[in-house]
Amino acid sequence: MRISPGGPCPFLTILAASFMDFLLLAFLYVLLAVLGLHGLYRLTQIAAAYSGQPPKEPGRPEGELAALTLQLPIYNERYVATRLLQSCAALRWPRERLQIQVLDDSDDVSSSVIADEVAALQEQGIDIVQIRRGERHGYKAGALAAGLHGALDFPPARGEFIAILDADFVPEPDFLERCAASLLQDEGLGVVQARWGHLNREHSLLTRIEALFLDAHFGIEHQARQATNQFLGFNGTAGVWRRQAIEDAGGWSHDTLTEDLDISYRAQLAGWRILYLHDLVAPAELPAEMNAFKSQQFRWAKGSIECARKLLRMVWTAPGLRESTRLEACCHLLSNATYPVVLLLSLLALPITGLASAGRMAWPLRFEGLVFGMALLPVLLQFLLGQLRVGRSLRQSLPLLLPAVALGIGLSLGQSRAVLEAAFGKRSGFVRTPKYKLTERTDSWLGKSYLSKGRLQSCCEIALGLACTCASGLSLLHSAYALAAMMLLFAAGYCWVGWASLLPSLFEHSRAKRASKSPSP
Repeated sequence: MRISPGGPCPFLTILAASFMDFLLLAFLYVLLAVLGLHGLYRLTQIAAAYSGQPPKEPGRPEGELAALTLQLPIYNERYVATRLLQSCAALRWPRERLQIQVLDDSDDVSSSVIADEVAALQEQGIDIVQIRRGERHGYKAGALAAGLHGALDFPPARGEFIAILDADFVPEPDFLERCAASLLQDEGLGVVQARWGHLNREHSLLTRIEALFLDAHFGIEHQARQATNQFLGFNGTAGVWRRQAIEDAGGWSHDTLTEDLDISYRAQLAGWRILYLHDLVAPAELPAEMNAFKSQQFRWAKGSIECARKLLRMVWTAPGLRESTRLEACCHLLSNATYPVVLLLSLLALPITGLASAGRMAWPLRFEGLVFGMALLPVLLQFLLGQLRVGRSLRQSLPLLLPAVALGIGLSLGQSRAVLEAAFGKRSGFVRTPKYKLTERTDSWLGKSYLSKGRLQSCCEIALGLACTCASGLSLLHSAYALAAMMLLFAAGYCWVGWASLLPSLFEHSRAKRASKSPSP
């Protein structure tokens, strides 16, 4: 071997290249190991969910019922506000003991829609009031706190029980009775949480997968935590609180984006318990447009990490808790930290397949897809069992499993941003999820108000999808079939999420172009 004077040593160059290959491969398998551990956590949840029977509901409450305040936090919900108010007016509870607060922070035509419906219900003898704050301080948490304590221009909540329903819910007439029955029977309960139903499950593939996600969350995760006496989370709506539990927890706080999860932990640390009733279903509308769904998921992911920063120290220093409870609280609050892991796997796609193309360390890469598949199996099982627990058939459920995984992967860019912003303490406003009253398959969000347009992130998601497509093709060339399938799943997820997110912008651009070409009157 001839070495040019002053030139680099070929042996050292080869050694350095091999070392970098090794580091890249080691990093890859560390990421896969993290996903594997998350998969094991999912398996423990599945086992716990099936370790006991869901609690039985007591019968209909008898005798004189407690005073109850129903709080309806609303912000710019012109399409669904009337539906919500009418369904709440039909709830069974003694009228002299029921107070309805419409916590209206809207700054559009929604306020006049609400005012008209409130006036009509007041004429029917219903104790309902529209509360307008001068400033939207504290977002939803601020509105709930204001309604609870009152102000100069409106009285405080007078209920011993505080029920909360978001604008997209349509409760059944017996909702309050069934929640309150458990609170009346057990004085140690701080809140009763109902399972979310889905008014528009069959609207589109997106809504069917959203329903699958939520069914697994309630049917497996909630049931698992309840069966093993772990910390449960109130889901922000479709539940009834004991007022004393809210006060003992320190009241509503807006220093995280998930005020519901925050107060849930604080109430349980104060000694109160949460009851989840699987058979009590509160139907709600799912986001039918991709950007609306992404904003909802961003808020939930960022809020959970903010809660972890705020609450985990309290959990680990609180006396009397089991070590398993402290550990499960960490897994619960930090579960969204897997999104950056998925994103890093995506970013490594081309370098990984480049190693195989260069003939360097190709054989370990052939196992990557298999390892990812093994880590994925518990997730698929949890999704499937969540569907079966709510009465869905295998025929309805199985075709949704891989698209659900693809959607979760496609969300990883935005969700990673949410996790990192929360981890580094970057604050952001509460962006509510718009609802459009889309309950039929023929209903469309096109042309509706409240549409958001995330162009830059959408383009980045599509670019990631194209990179994963290239990685899948290279993997096929080198017989890494499992890796090729894995990359194809990543590509499908990113391209779907990115393209669907661009549709509102493309629609607005097309409409503006047509308007500019139309002759002026």
